[in-house]
Amino acid sequence: MEAVALPTALQLVASGDTGLSLEKRAALGSSLLLLKRDYRFERVWFWGCIQGVSGTYYIAQGLGPDLAAPRSRLYSLNCVEWNLLPPATEEMVKQAELLKGHFQGDPSFEYDSAGVNAEDNERFPDGGKELTITEEKRLVATIEQIDRAVGIIPRRAFMKTPLGSVHENRNFEGLSLMEAKKLSSYFHFTEPVNLKNKTLLEKADLDPSTDFLDSLEHDVPQGSWTIQLEKGCTVVVLRSLLWLGLTFYHVPMTKQYGYLYCGTGEKNLDLPFML
Repeated sequence: MEAVALPTALQLVASGDTGLSLEKRAALGSSLLLLKRDYRFERVWFWGCIQGVSGTYYIAQGLGPDLAAPRSRLYSLNCVEWNLLPPATEEMVKQAELLKGHFQGDPSFEYDSAGVNAEDNERFPDGGKELTITEEKRLVATIEQIDRAVGIIPRRAFMKTPLGSVHENRNFEGLSLMEAKKLSSYFHFTEPVNLKNKTLLEKADLDPSTDFLDSLEHDVPQGSWTIQLEKGCTVVVLRSLLWLGLTFYHVPMTKQYGYLYCGTGEKNLDLPFML
């Protein structure tokens, strides 16, 4: 969610456990503005927090003019001092997927084969003995996983230019209340998969400038999202059951929307058995 809209946004998702005290919120309000200035970002999003055993990682993302370009990710342990995370690689993501258990809260902590299930060790040389990954790398890989799986935007909120860059759609005035209650009105902000499999007839009904992403209605397993009307039916809130702690909000007929993750950074692998 936009750093400038943080106070209002936190109130709209207050029914969830954001884990942010008044002191932390005040610190974020000032430090995120300094972050934008110092790194010369076009905009700064407060992504959320990942709770560890001995500390909590607070995450921010810096963006440039092209919203589809790789984002700069930063973390803080006190909401004041920020550290730039390295870019997430596919190798980091694959290794992070195998790690189980809570984060430690120490960026320099190193994981090895002891943190990997026995059956997964076979996927690494010498039974996983070569697997070493710092918590800092696990952190950025987990953020990447969550963004790919449940980072979402309302339909028509972003526009893709003929050159491939993505920008805010200035004509977007929010979804209607009827639209906002449908999963098909929300898109994954990541490389589309289902869109490529659509037939030419199905694609003919889509606007390539705004319908260039996959909608949530095709998510597997079905039922991995909940939609609720809150604040006297003035706010639509979506929550992910796959990544518990991910909350998305949208105020219909306005440009107010965003998502926040506050959890342990662990995927809910039991979801198929819960539905």
